[in-house]
Amino acid sequence: MSHVKLRGFISEIAQLVDQNLPEAQLLEQGAVSLGKLIAEDDWLPDAYAQPSPDRYQQFLLYADARQRFSVVSFVWGPGQQTPVHDHTVWGLVGVLRGAEVARAYARNHHGALVTSGNDQLLERGAVAAVSPSIGDIHRVSNAFDDRVSISIHVYGANIGGISRHVYSPDGPPKPFVSGYTNDTLPNLWNLSKEQPDS
Repeated sequence: MSHVKLRGFISEIAQLVDQNLPEAQLLEQGAVSLGKLIAEDDWLPDAYAQPSPDRYQQFLLYADARQRFSVVSFVWGPGQQTPVHDHTVWGLVGVLRGAEVARAYARNHHGALVTSGNDQLLERGAVAAVSPSIGDIHRVSNAFDDRVSISIHVYGANIGGISRHVYSPDGPPKPFVSGYTNDTLPNLWNLSKEQPDS
């Protein structure tokens, strides 16, 4: 399978990060790039699209060598969801297959965690943003109980390697490091496989 689309997307995000743009501008331009990537569903290798019956899967597709950003495919089995969690960095989420529901949370004036606004349904092709400056705490779930959904996420760090938090209704936030499902990355750089036969 050709990796041209994913490689091009990674190049676009790297150029945005290199420019040290204000976060709002980076998210806006990054969302356009992610929207183009997920507009066609013919590039994600099958190995990074496999659900598990036990929990959602988080497959690393690319991590910047300086850990300035990472690209991840999230694969949601029927009815699967995350705990309530934060990110501590900017992020973009684009739905490639199926649909997801995002429920945002915030702290009230007493410091308690409460839902913030209505649930957001993200259908195929939709892109949403998170960050500490615009809202960073949420729970995400597969919108379907009978099929797999897949989203492509871009974060402003190596998201599987940084300390974040999960939240419960009746206790303090607990630190966690999510890690990744996979041990190997897609080989985006073997250009010899993309040369026409002579």
